[in-house]
Amino acid sequence: MAFDMAVKRVYEAPERTDGQRVLVDRIWPRGVAKKDAALTLWLREIAPSDELRKWFGHDPERWAEFQKRYRVELDRNEEAVAQLRNVLREGKVTLLYGAHDEAHNNAVALAGYLRAHA
Repeated sequence: MAFDMAVKRVYEAPERTDGQRVLVDRIWPRGVAKKDAALTLWLREIAPSDELRKWFGHDPERWAEFQKRYRVELDRNEEAVAQLRNVLREGKVTLLYGAHDEAHNNAVALAGYLRAHA
């Protein structure tokens, strides 16, 4: 089953086409009011561990290894992954993140994991 999923910075304005908006960061993004984020869910439990997040530091040279390590964490985090899959079964979901790097962040890695394990 293919999921209807998008990835977007939480700082971008919500759109009708976003579907359900799920923040997948462990830490609330600076400067974003909760009402402005228009979240369906803040699933902080699915975010990378603090240790992995700090190790990665959004360094593109660590991207491949970050994805491998994050996949291992996701494999062990069955409850949070199942919760997100249940939301995805309801229709379009936009995974939201706060990082500046649009190509190398946990939401992109999570989307790849979910597509590979659909």
